[in-house]
Amino acid sequence: MFKGVPRTSASRWRRRAAAFLTLLGGIAALLLPAAEAHAASVSFTTGAVRTDQNGNALQLHGLGIIKVGGTWYGFGEDKTGETSSDTSFQDIPCYTSTDLANWTYRGVALAKQNSGDLGPSRVVERPKVIYNASTGTYVMYMHIDSTNYSEAKVGVATSSTPCGPYAYRGSFRPLGKLSRDLGLFQDTDGTAYLLSEDRDNGLRIDRLSADYLSVDSAVAVLGGSGSGSVEAPAMVKDNGTYYVFGSHLTGWGLNDNIYATATSLGGPWSSFRDLAAPGTHTYGSQTANVITVQGSSGTTYIYAGDRWNTSDLGASKLIWLPLTIRGTTVNLGQYPTWSLDTAAGTWTAGSGIPAEGVHTLKNVNSSMPMDVSSGSTANGAKIIQWPSTGGTNQQWTLTRVADNIYTLRSVKSGLCLDVPNQSTAAGLQLEQWTCNGGTNQEWFLDLVGSYTGSTYMLAGVGSDLDIGVATASTTGGAAVDQEAGTGATSQQWSLS
Repeated sequence: MFKGVPRTSASRWRRRAAAFLTLLGGIAALLLPAAEAHAASVSFTTGAVRTDQNGNALQLHGLGIIKVGGTWYGFGEDKTGETSSDTSFQDIPCYTSTDLANWTYRGVALAKQNSGDLGPSRVVERPKVIYNASTGTYVMYMHIDSTNYSEAKVGVATSSTPCGPYAYRGSFRPLGKLSRDLGLFQDTDGTAYLLSEDRDNGLRIDRLSADYLSVDSAVAVLGGSGSGSVEAPAMVKDNGTYYVFGSHLTGWGLNDNIYATATSLGGPWSSFRDLAAPGTHTYGSQTANVITVQGSSGTTYIYAGDRWNTSDLGASKLIWLPLTIRGTTVNLGQYPTWSLDTAAGTWTAGSGIPAEGVHTLKNVNSSMPMDVSSGSTANGAKIIQWPSTGGTNQQWTLTRVADNIYTLRSVKSGLCLDVPNQSTAAGLQLEQWTCNGGTNQEWFLDLVGSYTGSTYMLAGVGSDLDIGVATASTTGGAAVDQEAGTGATSQQWSLS
């Protein structure tokens, strides 16, 4: 009760207060952006046009992304109306999403200026944003250049809020080195790193200063100089291992993107290996970023790439696909459709993976099935190709053990397709062996060619090499071995 106020007056006061609060709520609803719906699971169709709430194509090219609370903030190159012959800077937009599938345009995070680095006829690419907890600042890095790419600098902008607007702070060459395509990585201890393509030396990993506004020191250089350099970098850390992703230098032309691993950012780093099925040009895309989706049941890492349309860059498709990480091996499978549960941190392929059960695997080059030699049921029996007989020694039971990982068990012998002695040597003939759960008995099955087809490349989880027929032979009895991937038809298998 309100002391000293009559009961009737108190009741009237409550009614007026309630009406006032209702009015305030209505005003707030008009001023604040509408809350975005969050579905338990959302679906993606690879290669489909993706739009914002207004039906406009998402301009999230060269994706930068950060999660704040339950919301992802996405940044990109606005390439509306651009072609490969004119990529002059327009602006960097900001979008928000709670599920990574549905995006709301929030405005311009970094605007074009009348002159200078952000002025007319300038190149501004690959905006990346991280948050500095000690300064309470969102920091954006981007590639700054002239139209002939002679400047090769990084630009820095800051904001107190995720979407900005960001205040531009200028540009520089990190440690005096060239910097074109770039990425940012924030380690679990809060230390931040700049990844940048230095044509004179290779892919650089440099430590940022404590406030993230400058480069403090060099950490490592990967790849090589000139055409051996690596661009379009991105990085994640999982279970103590660092994974760096990138692209070969082929201009606007696509290529087979690559990755390397290390347990320390300073190295030693592994050699670079293909990220997706060789010859597919990373399913027609180039690395922009890797999105980490951590949930109650696991963590999903999403490869985010651009499928460049040089005649209309603004219409370039966003190719987002889940990665499978097993130890130091990373696989990017091709799924025409797949779904993501952001709350759980899990994904499910909707199509593009073979059905479990009994299959015959025919080599595309020779049309001969994968066969256990002489119908043997013994450990160590060799795997060959042989004309179709319909025998159970040419039939294999596919069992999915995780994500895009399978075992293949001979129907006749009950033994598993196996890489002898867990070897990682190319050219080694495969065998059958007692199933033991080793990675030398596990295989990635990656859809190649048409989405509606059933042709796959099979890569060893342990060796990261592809199953092929030795010397691309079309002769019965030729060895089935593990080989460095080329995408040749002798390394492709149809399932029936």
